[in-house]
Amino acid sequence: MIGLGSLAALLVLLADQASKAWMLYGLNLPEIGSIAILPVLNFTMVWNRGVTFGLLTSLGAASSWVLAAVAATVVLALFVWLRRAENRITAIAIGAIAGGAVGNVIDRLRFGAVVDFIHAHAFGYSWYVFNVADAAIVCGVAALLFDSARASQRDLPRSHGSAKEGS
Repeated sequence: MIGLGSLAALLVLLADQASKAWMLYGLNLPEIGSIAILPVLNFTMVWNRGVTFGLLTSLGAASSWVLAAVAATVVLALFVWLRRAENRITAIAIGAIAGGAVGNVIDRLRFGAVVDFIHAHAFGYSWYVFNVADAAIVCGVAALLFDSARASQRDLPRSHGSAKEGS
């Protein structure tokens, strides 16, 4: 399963870095600011110097290095977990999370911030601006939760016989 998880990590990392390069250098989004794509979707340039929702920006310039080090440690732990993955869903999910984390670490080390640009909004509600790496991390965590719930359900003891038995 390590090969499958590593492939997932590589594909997420490539998609993340390619999309960010396109936003930065192809569309020149830092200069443009925002582009309406659909009535519910914009490409909007945001330099995220913190973590999720811009948290932990109070460390100043050191925050990029601290957050990159923490993320790198998490990625190493994920690859240890990947070595023990018992099914495809777990392997792909761990790979997606690791690939997304590495993509955001690269941004922190290159730019001192993460490149965020996907801005979904509808009916007066606006979601936080995120990127491909963030989406892969969220989807990977959701897949792990789904797989865990499915495994727990499978491991529940099954009753044998009808409810009338033993009455």
